[in-house]
Amino acid sequence: MNGPIDSRQLRAFATLARTGSFTLTAKELFLSQSAVSHSMKALETDVGCRLFDRMGKKVLLTQAGEQLLQHADKILNEMSEARDAIRQLGKWGRSRLRIGASTTACTYILPSVLREFRESFPQCLITIEPGDTPELIELLAQNRIDLALGMKPHREDQFEFKELFADELRFLVGPQHPWARAGQVTRAEIPRQSYVLYSKKSFTFRQVEDYFRAEDMVLNTCIELGSMEAIKEMVKLELGVCVLAPWVAQKDLREGSLVSLPLGRRKLRRTWGILHWRERRLSLPEESFIGLCREGTAGLSVGTAEVLAA
Repeated sequence: MNGPIDSRQLRAFATLARTGSFTLTAKELFLSQSAVSHSMKALETDVGCRLFDRMGKKVLLTQAGEQLLQHADKILNEMSEARDAIRQLGKWGRSRLRIGASTTACTYILPSVLREFRESFPQCLITIEPGDTPELIELLAQNRIDLALGMKPHREDQFEFKELFADELRFLVGPQHPWARAGQVTRAEIPRQSYVLYSKKSFTFRQVEDYFRAEDMVLNTCIELGSMEAIKEMVKLELGVCVLAPWVAQKDLREGSLVSLPLGRRKLRRTWGILHWRERRLSLPEESFIGLCREGTAGLSVGTAEVLAA
């Protein structure tokens, strides 16, 4: 199988086809006429057919030459566009940012962060891949995203984790729920409640399940949803109890449409942050995005959650 055609020969061929003269082609390409002639002979040998008819000082394309020229023009144009695109990356703001984020982060963190980011990098192409933390780690490993905004994994040595904030999962109930009226959770009642919980495939569900397994309890899941907003509305309708971080329900807690209560004496805390390849140097847009995430989540700490829950 023959290899690809030499790009320098292809450029000389296209120039010669346009000028019809070895002399003009050599002048345009800053080469000797002999060099152009040798290059065309080598190209004809490579493709296995004659590309030009020499009519004195005039050069005309053969049928094979006309066919090759159609492809040559497309190839050279694409090469030129590729060079321009790469050159544009060196200009201020001309870059891409591929983010992976949990659905919770997509809903409650990214909108305000990206609004600020756009002001500094208006030309940056942003793509977002939603997914749970294990899925985001896989996307990182496949180089399909640059940064993953999610929870701290147990162990991923090839990735660096930049911590943003820590939160605490708590019970959220409607204001008419017996726990809300009593201001406390009755331990014996925990397994007897109906629960509206986040997707069983999620990292959060496994954390909740492990927490209550250690307490010798199994939660009675009656509704499973993949939307935090839908879960909160179900709880407001007294269809069950949910286990969420209070920062995803700040407005609801302030209005009194939901009440936050601790899971028990032992707290269930999570650490949120951004993952990226450990050995890869971050670009200016990536560093800026991480900084904006840190600023945007500064008020979502465990302490803030406890104030909201009080």
